[in-house]
Amino acid sequence: MVSRMMGRGTARSTAALGAVLLSVLAVPATDAAAAPADAGDRAVNGSRATTENLAAPDVAGLREVLRTALTQGAPGAMARIDDNGTVHKVAEGVADRTTGRAIDNADRFRVGSVTKSFTAVVLLQLVDEGVLDLDTSVNAYLPGLLPDDGITVRHVLSHRSGLYDYTNDMFANTVPGFEAVRNKVFSYQELVDLSLKQPLGNAPGAAYSYSNTNFVVGGMLIEKLTGKSVRSAYKTRIIKPLGLKDTSYVHPTTAIAGRHTKGYLPPDVADGTLVDSTEQTVSWAQSAGAVISSTRDLDTFFSALLRGRLTSAAQLAQMQQWTTVNATQGYGLGLRRRDLSCGVSVYGHTGTVQGYYTYSFTSKDGARTVTALANTSNNGTVLNTMARTLESAFCGKPAKAATARSQAPVERHEDIAPGVALD
Repeated sequence: MVSRMMGRGTARSTAALGAVLLSVLAVPATDAAAAPADAGDRAVNGSRATTENLAAPDVAGLREVLRTALTQGAPGAMARIDDNGTVHKVAEGVADRTTGRAIDNADRFRVGSVTKSFTAVVLLQLVDEGVLDLDTSVNAYLPGLLPDDGITVRHVLSHRSGLYDYTNDMFANTVPGFEAVRNKVFSYQELVDLSLKQPLGNAPGAAYSYSNTNFVVGGMLIEKLTGKSVRSAYKTRIIKPLGLKDTSYVHPTTAIAGRHTKGYLPPDVADGTLVDSTEQTVSWAQSAGAVISSTRDLDTFFSALLRGRLTSAAQLAQMQQWTTVNATQGYGLGLRRRDLSCGVSVYGHTGTVQGYYTYSFTSKDGARTVTALANTSNNGTVLNTMARTLESAFCGKPAKAATARSQAPVERHEDIAPGVALD
């Protein structure tokens, strides 16, 4: 979700963000991401996923990417890869600029738009349970909410609703925009109302246009259909079944509990002043971006998702019905796909929230999963540097990678304020 907004752009499409940084220190398999399935999981595949078709990660190259991000303004960066029971971790720089404490993969952080995948999973579970239909109008469940009865649940989850992203206005100026909402508490309806001040950008289903409004609507659907809070839905349906010990949804509480990495937000003008953006309600995002987690927990989550432990096979397939974003990226239902130079596609989500870039992706079989974090945002250079790490993580050393697409695509937008282009 948020960051570097140097000038207002006219395009409302967005490219996926961030990047993935990975490993260096191998740890025992007992620290691996995939926990055993329990009775609350929706197990589908009995076969064990493998990574036989993937080159070994270039962990030395990934470390160099992290170090490069530090030279470009990130106070710290870390990454973890879970690879069929083998775990690698790497970290560079600091979690706290005041104390100088080193960043570490044990730290919690704000995951931004990775939250969207949590929201989508809950809604697809509700489809499995027969209480939600993807191709039914949102207004059938939330009467009168949206201006067009043609907007379906599927349109919302695939960013094809046409709903304007209110964060374009909220964060047109980075630091002032953030300070204006840092401690504010919004209702879901207030956020939708901000969006509806602008007309639909396209007819329902006609085009992909990333908008945080869509997953605010997703949160409203969860609360209407379950009769419980989004926090409760995440906890009972995802966090507890997967044993995610570092993951929480504390809105509107502002603090991150336990050991955590601080986030640092640069201003629009490069004057060297960084704002400690760690504590905030994230009420401007909620079900679109307010989850707190760790590299270990996000690896667990996406591995479990692609292994079929969170939804039925049918709904996982629906999640992977791709809308084209650009030549190397697709968006499904709360899930991103990125196509790498070696012919491998990876699945997960990117996330930006003030002071944090997150990238969390897994292989098709869920066997190799990577989560990376840099504790900065509003920095297009770091954003693009981090994007390059996927090649090393999943394709191996450059000599082993295919040459057709040797460079990661340049990222021009972020998960928040997608209409505001980066320099």
